[in-house]
Amino acid sequence: MRFSISTAFQPVDHLPHLARAADELGYHSMAVPDHVVDLEELATPYPYTADGARRWDSDADWPDPWVLIGALSAVTTRLRFFTSVYVPAIRSPFQVAKSVGTAAVLSGNRVSLGVGIGWCREEFELLGQDFSTRGRRTDEALALMAQLWSPGWTEFEGEFYTAPRLAMEPTPTERIPVLIGGLSEIAFRRAARQDGWVGDIYPTDEAIALAGRIADVRREAGANGDFSVITALSDAFLPEHFTRAEAGGVTDCWTMPWAYYHGLDATLEQKLDSMERFARDVLVPVNG
Repeated sequence: MRFSISTAFQPVDHLPHLARAADELGYHSMAVPDHVVDLEELATPYPYTADGARRWDSDADWPDPWVLIGALSAVTTRLRFFTSVYVPAIRSPFQVAKSVGTAAVLSGNRVSLGVGIGWCREEFELLGQDFSTRGRRTDEALALMAQLWSPGWTEFEGEFYTAPRLAMEPTPTERIPVLIGGLSEIAFRRAARQDGWVGDIYPTDEAIALAGRIADVRREAGANGDFSVITALSDAFLPEHFTRAEAGGVTDCWTMPWAYYHGLDATLEQKLDSMERFARDVLVPVNG
């Protein structure tokens, strides 16, 4: 199983230190969340808590994912980065393609684009994007971006986006993996067409059930090849817990190791200590 460090709600000045430690200790990647703004008043409930309340405080940092990934890739050598998840539909797909492609080039192809269709109607409205068409626009944007990441001239004609003959440089020298977030059957089918699925925080049994359902959707679609199932496990803390999840189809676990040893309000020193201890206690026993 591969392990990722979640950067969600962490102070920005901690992140270069966490990235260097993850790079040295054998973690596979860092997961970077996305919001442009955090609105004080929302009518849209947050979909990942029972009561619709947001998980973060109003002073939580939300750095731009691709600026952050570019910076962190400069202080690491092997660590990968993925967004958990990024919302293309609140932005121009041309700007998204430029940011992601540039980060891929600067990092030496160490990025994956984790995509969601977005849940916050008010954020869409603030940025002048239609909330009701976000799913179809996301699918079309992914098709457009795949062409923009290819060298040479390209053109595109879609329902929402049109590109005359153009080129976007620099282009990545390797294909950028695309991961899909979401719990709907539509999201599972969208993921089956791509390289992986990014989940939220689940008990192990639920995570295994979700991995099984996505595997079924992929079989129905005739999909094959490598596929990542990335999620956090709320009840796993011993090596055998993670090994069972891996046997059930979970390929990657994102985590905040300091939650196990020092709590979510850990200092930077405690976070670094926790990452080292988790690598010794879990990564090595699980992966050898």
